[in-house]
Amino acid sequence: MGKGAGRGGDGDMKAQTHAPRRLVPECAENGGPYQGPFPPLKEVRENLQVNWYRCPMRRGALGELMKRSDTQGLLQAGGHLALWLFTASLVYCCWLRGMVFAGVASMWLHGIVGSTFVYGCHELGHGTVFKTKALNTAFLNIFSVLFWWEPFDYAASHTYHHRYSQYPEGDRENLFPLEPSLDPWLMLELFTCNVTSGCGRVFGKGGLVSTVKLTVKAALGGVASEPDAEQYEWLNAVHADQPEEFRKSKQFSRVIVLFHAIVFAASIASGQWIFIPIVNFHAFVANWYSYFVGNTQHCGLRSSVNDFRKNTRSITLDPISEFLFWRMNWHIEHHMFAAVPCYNLKALHREVASDMPAPRSLVGAWKEMRLTWHKQKEDPAFEFDTAVPKPVEVGVRASGEALETVSDEIGSSIGDLAPEGLTQRRK
Repeated sequence: MGKGAGRGGDGDMKAQTHAPRRLVPECAENGGPYQGPFPPLKEVRENLQVNWYRCPMRRGALGELMKRSDTQGLLQAGGHLALWLFTASLVYCCWLRGMVFAGVASMWLHGIVGSTFVYGCHELGHGTVFKTKALNTAFLNIFSVLFWWEPFDYAASHTYHHRYSQYPEGDRENLFPLEPSLDPWLMLELFTCNVTSGCGRVFGKGGLVSTVKLTVKAALGGVASEPDAEQYEWLNAVHADQPEEFRKSKQFSRVIVLFHAIVFAASIASGQWIFIPIVNFHAFVANWYSYFVGNTQHCGLRSSVNDFRKNTRSITLDPISEFLFWRMNWHIEHHMFAAVPCYNLKALHREVASDMPAPRSLVGAWKEMRLTWHKQKEDPAFEFDTAVPKPVEVGVRASGEALETVSDEIGSSIGDLAPEGLTQRRK
């Protein structure tokens, strides 16, 4: 499927042409990933222009795949929310009837459904789920509040993540190297309740205690990270670059705190305390499923390379898992053409399959990540270099279909994700 390469090795990639001018060193003095200091993001926007490789497609195919549908959006977003309400009802019914073991099992299932809300927050943040923007915004707000998710900081951060994927001067949403940890204590919490984990090298607030603490901190005007966490520098850089989004993030954090405080107080006052785990803390129960699938997206892959097939990983999942993860298992396809709604990603995969590496299985991806991590402990510069197919020839196929290069203006669209301050490439 691929081969290992040290940083800077070009492996089998034929598409790496017109490499952008770098703003930071290729690697640190120890040979590992460069950790800073980094230039201001305004300078990155002005000077770092990545010429991304995008798979050629049939004429008109991308336009069809980019079409949004309220019906499909309601099936995905409404379906996920309805499933959450159903599992919540199961927990409540078991509590009413005093069915302890069934209640614990139902809560575990409810946590699996709720912890995958993060993928809904992500895709709704792109604004591509619904044709009607008001529906997209409404569901984004609902999913975000229930999941303790702040969409404004994330929109600014994620815009950079898409435009400069894994170039550390412009994207530190995932700070390489990432450890695919199987630590026993972490596994115990992920399979029960994620209470003590903190924020680290990936965008997020961590487990229950850390998330509540950092959300309150953000509501009071602080940065939703710990000063000793790697993400602290990235959030400060994003705030300095997009102060208006930082202001909105503080306001939204106050809404999150207010909502959960009301639910918590009302549950205690009414004697219906079961709503505390059902509503307040569902996102921290049974996080294992989200952890094992979500970590496959970029872990162990190439950085500072202008080919999404090298820095991103797609995996195959069963239909139920694809639904819960909003088809983000097709992650190369999502990065390459981010304006394609999640429900069209599998069709997009079929469209460009001949120019893509074969998708990994979930187990295969984790084997690859773990082997890469063991090598990185000995050689910090090591990154897994995915082998990619030979370039597809642009032109007319034998079938008579025209295969053409996608214009960057269309292919580079990330939907409605970018905040107003980042709607233009150069500022």
